[in-house]
Amino acid sequence: MRPFEYASPTDVGHASLLLSKTWGDSEILAGGTDLLALMKDDVLRPKRLVNIKQIKELRGITATGSEVRIGALTTLAEIADNATIMQSYSALAESVNEAASPQIRNLATIGGNLCQRPRCWYFRSGFGLIPKYEDGQDMVEEGDSRYHAILGNGGLAKFVSPSTIAPTLIAYGAQVRIAGSGSPRQLPLEKFFVIPQSENEREHDLKPNEIVTDVILPKPASTVKFGYYEVRQKKAFDWPLAVAAVALDMNGSTVKRARVVMGAVAPVPWVPADAASFLVGKEVKEDTAWIAAQKSIEGSKALKNNGHKIWLAEIAVKRALLKAAGGAA
Repeated sequence: MRPFEYASPTDVGHASLLLSKTWGDSEILAGGTDLLALMKDDVLRPKRLVNIKQIKELRGITATGSEVRIGALTTLAEIADNATIMQSYSALAESVNEAASPQIRNLATIGGNLCQRPRCWYFRSGFGLIPKYEDGQDMVEEGDSRYHAILGNGGLAKFVSPSTIAPTLIAYGAQVRIAGSGSPRQLPLEKFFVIPQSENEREHDLKPNEIVTDVILPKPASTVKFGYYEVRQKKAFDWPLAVAAVALDMNGSTVKRARVVMGAVAPVPWVPADAASFLVGKEVKEDTAWIAAQKSIEGSKALKNNGHKIWLAEIAVKRALLKAAGGAA
C-alpha cells in the first residue's frame, strides 16, 4: 500500500474541507470494507484518507411520522436488526441481510454500500472503469463478460452497479442527502447513480469534496406491497447475477401503481417504466408477472458471454412480483 495522509474530522464541514476537489487525490474512509481492498490492490492511490467515523451526526436510525432517516455511517447489521426497518421496510431488511456475510455487515455502512465501486474484474485489476486494449478494443466486449451489463450497456461503460441494496431503497422511494463545501442537497436515490462517459468520471452524482450524510425513507402506505428477489450461482453468499425489487400500490386485488427496479444488470439500478405501467389495472398472477418480466428486459443487449443474464433477470422480476402480491414465487 502506498503512503498517504490521514485525517479524522468530527464534523461534516471540516471533513469536506479536507477532501480534494479532484477525484483520486483523497478518499473517504467509513467502514473500509471496499476502499482498503482497492488500495491494497493499487487500484486507488489516494494521497489523503479522510476518516469520517468520528462524525456522530452520521450515525443512527431516526423515525418520525412521515419518514425514517438512516445516517450514512449506520452499519448494515444495525439496519437489518432495527425494529422499525423489520416492521415497516421488511424487503429492505431482507436485501440488507443478503448483501454480505455477517462479518462484513458488522463493518460496512449504508453510505459506503451506495458509494462502493464496481465489482468488474477489469476495474479491480487496475484497467479502469472503461477498460481498453492498447489498440482501442473494448476489453469487456472482447474478453470475459459473464457478469457484465445487459441493459444500459450501449455506451462505453459495461460494468454493473454493485449495490444490491439500492434497488430496494429505490423501490421504497428513498432519497439521499449530500453535504459538501456548497449548500446541502437532496435527490432521489435513483438519480444518484450515473453512467460515466469517461475514465475521469465516477458512477455517482457526487463531487470529490461531497459526502453522503443520510438516506431518507418515506413511510410506505398500507396499500403498498413490496417484494425482493435475487438470483445467485450458489446459496452461500455470492454476488448476484440479477436482482429485482418491486413496489405494488394495490386497489383491492388490482395494481393502482407499480415500480420495478433491477440490480446487477446495468451500470446503474435499472427502472423499466414499461414493466411498471403494464401492471396498472391488472391482478398480479403468473401470466401478468411473466409479461411484466419480459417488458423489464426490453432493449437488453447480451455481450459475448452473458446472454444467460437476460433470462435470469426476467426470472428475478417475475418472482419479486409474485412475492409482493403474495403468490408463489
